[in-house]
Amino acid sequence: MTVYLLWLAGVIIWNYGFTSVPPIADVIAVVILLIISYYLNRVIK
Repeated sequence: MTVYLLWLAGVIIWNYGFTSVPPIADVIAVVILLIISYYLNRVIK
């Protein structure tokens, strides 16, 4: 659950912090955050 909340916080920060980027950058950022959360989930458990 902690990793999911960190991922969600990262997505929210990205969307509100970088409002002028094109939509493809949003998709790339979410994929990168998803990969990071996957590895964090493996490390924490």
